[in-house]
Amino acid sequence: MSQEHERYPLMESRGEGLRAGSGRSAAEISLAALAAGELTDDDLRISPEALRGQAEIAAASGFGQLAANLRRAAELTAVPNAELLCMYEMLRPGRATYEEMTALAARLAGEYAALESAAFVREAAEVYRARGLARRS
Repeated sequence: MSQEHERYPLMESRGEGLRAGSGRSAAEISLAALAAGELTDDDLRISPEALRGQAEIAAASGFGQLAANLRRAAELTAVPNAELLCMYEMLRPGRATYEEMTALAARLAGEYAALESAAFVREAAEVYRARGLARRS
């Protein structure tokens, strides 16, 4: 698609192909459907495809860091919410050892195929260790 059509909001440029985390089309998600009790929690979650689409637009517009964040977010949609919250807690300074952080990175890569997120966690582990922010065993 040309860049003139590939812009935010994504709903305007790719609306027909957008799906919620449940797989329901974005067109089926409305206030009326919500009021009628027809929607589930998964209908209100963004899909990894939508996040990757936003990442493509951000990258094409020169927003590389935003694109990287959106690609990592797309990967993390595969991680259950409760587990994701535990992972975020581990990444707070002083909460995890270097070894625990590198194990988390391995788990992200191995169990969830979240390779960019795993690289991000490995980088954080190195920075935390260098700056004394990792918990000591």
